[in-house]
Amino acid sequence: MKVAVIGTGYVGLTTAVSLAMKGHDVLGIDLVEAKIVQLQQGKSPIYEPGLEEALGELLKSGTLKFTTQIADAWEAEILFICVGTPESADGTADLRYVFAAVSAVESLHRKAPRDRAVVMKSTVPVGTGDRIAELLREIDGLHVVSNPEFLREGNALKDALQPTRIVIGTDHQDAADAMEKLYQGVSATRVSTTRANAELIKYASNAFLATRISFMNELARLSGELGTDIVTVAHGMGLDSRIGPEFLRAGVGYGGSCFPKDTIALLQLANQHGISLTILDKVREVNTKQPTWFLEQLRKQMDDVAGKRIAVLGLAFKPETDDIREAPSLKVLEALQKDGASIVAYDPIAVDIVRPLFPKVEYTDNPVEAFIGADAALLITEWKECVQLDWEEIKASMAAPLLFDGRNAWPAKQLKDAGFHYTGVGRS
Repeated sequence: MKVAVIGTGYVGLTTAVSLAMKGHDVLGIDLVEAKIVQLQQGKSPIYEPGLEEALGELLKSGTLKFTTQIADAWEAEILFICVGTPESADGTADLRYVFAAVSAVESLHRKAPRDRAVVMKSTVPVGTGDRIAELLREIDGLHVVSNPEFLREGNALKDALQPTRIVIGTDHQDAADAMEKLYQGVSATRVSTTRANAELIKYASNAFLATRISFMNELARLSGELGTDIVTVAHGMGLDSRIGPEFLRAGVGYGGSCFPKDTIALLQLANQHGISLTILDKVREVNTKQPTWFLEQLRKQMDDVAGKRIAVLGLAFKPETDDIREAPSLKVLEALQKDGASIVAYDPIAVDIVRPLFPKVEYTDNPVEAFIGADAALLITEWKECVQLDWEEIKASMAAPLLFDGRNAWPAKQLKDAGFHYTGVGRS
């Protein structure tokens, strides 16, 4: 099928690449000319495993192209809208880019009319798809579909190619048939529903996953006081088929482009309708305070961090991505700087993005070097480069063997046996 993807950010680029890999002719569209030039050269503006390699192959085959002109999409049967919906000052989703894209689609369609599905991939408040459908109601041939994404950063391309489910929200059979044709051959459960249901499925999914994380982080605080081990507790919980093992790992909190933004957007939506989502309010409160709680564990063992050399391992909000949006590392760096610590930081991908935000921090391109002369080391992101280490060499290089594991990813027993003072999140 002929497909156009408006917006070449994290969701848009992954969507475009995955659909081209499935054999569709895909055109990626973005107003930022520098980004389009970069993509045309086969260079991905985001880091995602396997994405740039696939991008290069698809450009060579001609199944994927990029442009700044939406007029070039005149042949498209399906138009995906994958633009950003950033958080406004009041926490609601900013839909300016969405409606600008809709306006561009309308202009294209008037010049080159044909039956088209206008597919909303961007995460938008419930009711947005219906608003767009009402705006386009009198334009023959345009049918609005909600088709939310469920991509995990660091696994996005795999998730796009092998989705756990495909949610299609529309009230028009031709559009539903076009989406089924688009996803033909993809083995995933289909959920055919209304646009509003599809939009709420997306928000509810992210809110529930965020809830699991914050619940475990709060339980980890209790575990630390009781002398129990949250890793063992989580394992025992996860064996219950009603619960499952995913998103039960305690740590320094969630970040990224989805959970923080989507939870507050859902809270604002509920408030607008006079509904109080008290559990979700608490989820955000726990997540906001988790990095502060983690640093309190450091201060308990180091009365004063001023002038002390602190190694911070991992800056991206999770492994296998360069995304630092709402990353716990930013709160940690800010707090340590305020306390007067001397910070050395490592991340295999995200250093160049963080450096302008914290120019006084020392950065290294080798994780082992971060430990040299350190009075304490903090694991914030569990990159394999930060976890799979020669601990004998590291112990010999540190000024003091203090380790604070913000992801419960370091080998606790091995480190304690080796003479480190190890502190995890809610670990005995």
